[in-house]
Amino acid sequence: MKDTLLNAMNRFKEQQHATHAPHRSNGSQAAAPPTVIYSRTRSVVISDEVLQRHRIQTGRESNQFSDAYKILRTQVIHRLRENNWNVLGITSPKEGEGKTLTSINLAIALAAEPTQTVLLVDADLRAPRLHEEFGLESSEGLTEFLLDDRTIENMLVSPGLGRLILLPGGRGTDHSSDVLTSPRMSALGKELKHRYASRVVIFDLPPVLGQADVLAFTPQLDALLLVVEEGKTTESELQQAMQILKGSVPILGTVLNKAGRDRLSLSKLKRANAGDVKQRG
Repeated sequence: MKDTLLNAMNRFKEQQHATHAPHRSNGSQAAAPPTVIYSRTRSVVISDEVLQRHRIQTGRESNQFSDAYKILRTQVIHRLRENNWNVLGITSPKEGEGKTLTSINLAIALAAEPTQTVLLVDADLRAPRLHEEFGLESSEGLTEFLLDDRTIENMLVSPGLGRLILLPGGRGTDHSSDVLTSPRMSALGKELKHRYASRVVIFDLPPVLGQADVLAFTPQLDALLLVVEEGKTTESELQQAMQILKGSVPILGTVLNKAGRDRLSLSKLKRANAGDVKQRG
């Protein structure tokens, strides 16, 4: 299956040379972007035991896994900067293929850069779990902001890992695709994108297959990373995900997780990279 998966990833690369659809807009339905007060961000201390148990790389480690994310950071930031992008979504064909771990470790690696900040948002609103990975108790988050008109500044968390800020997902909702396409989410997306030029916003998104959330959310994104897992993601599942996403958003690349020895595959990432992504109108 490994060879067929790589073949599918390479076909994905070739498909990305096609013209992407332009950003869609909610037009007059979108409210004015809400003002987020970042001085209220709550600081927490994440224990080393939690970080190690959840395979979160702080950048202080010296191992192949940590180095892989540093190289991924370099590849991603070059693509974002050359296209003047700063909003990245991370998804996978199915659950359990490493998208949340990739989102976290890439966000931490990016936040170690001295010239930028990173906001990591849990947008997997059917089953938000970003807070669990950091050993945090469940609290209000993006769902409460979108559905209950709560202010967002008290939901932001600084985990003490470089210039990283977290926005948890809050409670789960079965109506996630509707919530993610609401005028309130559109307004928030604009505020997050444009308030600070040096900030990268990463959305940990739901899986592509089986629900409409990712496709519905693509107007909020500049680009997307697709995470697949060796030995788990099938060629058919990858092809289905590619077909759903085709033309909706530029794909920076495909990350092959757990390649050989439970690590990120750098060579596979490079070979599967999406080539010269094209800006949307």
